[in-house]
Amino acid sequence: MTLRGAVRGLSGPAGAALALIAVLLLGYGGALVWLVSQETRLLFRAPASLPRERPPLPYEEVPLQAPDGSRHLAWVMPAAGASAAERPWVLFLHGNASTIAHRFNIDRYRGLRELGLNVLAPEYRGFGGLDGVPSERALAEDARTAFSYLTGARGVPASRVVIYGWSLGSAVAVHLAATEAPGAVILEGAPASIAAVGQQQYPLFPVRLVMRNPFESIRRIGRVRAPLLFLHSPEDTIVPIAHGRLLYQAAPAPKRFVEVRGGHVRANEVDGEMFFGAIREFLTECGLLGGAG
Repeated sequence: MTLRGAVRGLSGPAGAALALIAVLLLGYGGALVWLVSQETRLLFRAPASLPRERPPLPYEEVPLQAPDGSRHLAWVMPAAGASAAERPWVLFLHGNASTIAHRFNIDRYRGLRELGLNVLAPEYRGFGGLDGVPSERALAEDARTAFSYLTGARGVPASRVVIYGWSLGSAVAVHLAATEAPGAVILEGAPASIAAVGQQQYPLFPVRLVMRNPFESIRRIGRVRAPLLFLHSPEDTIVPIAHGRLLYQAAPAPKRFVEVRGGHVRANEVDGEMFFGAIREFLTECGLLGGAG
């Protein structure tokens, strides 16, 4: 007997209750289907164009092409001085709802460059007006393309590359670092699992079971062999610090966890001395800055 038939066969309170259950189940199923169908839009929130703001420092826009033929771009920002070619490179992988041209990313480029680092900031497909549809696999391929550009076209040894990931970009960074051999990895505001964050946002739905792009960094972090620096703020309401600590606990040594103030977005401004000081000290210990830089 169908649910509709069962409802017709009942009357009074029992029938009304069963009808209500049927409506709730249909509504829940419809909401779940909508959530699954909208995952790309809800998860990536990719801006359709690049903002007009540009780095207040020398930079070059270079084209990149992934193995699948998709075309991308990146900003190259060399360190100041004649020794720039000898300086380490930071491969900066930005977070969600932004592009390489958003101010808070540019502020980080500037701070990293002031430490004496070269910076490469690639854009993801589907972001900033680029063709393509973002996905976990696609972003991983885009990051690998940028890494290959540094080690190939630029001739930078992998051991002189620092992979830096912020927020969603940290998941991309872990994916890349798990299969490459960079000199160091920096993860800012890093979630252990995007699926876990999504589950908290939509607790009534089985997000972990239906999500196609779970970004499970906690399943990959154990394969990273480079030194790791975690930067996270206790005031972070987008990726709670508990997520970052969980990922830190699963990571192999050598590793360091540094608390910074300023929430998910403004830690580099609010707590700049601690923020960039921790990066300087970490990279000096890795032999990438200071006397070895």
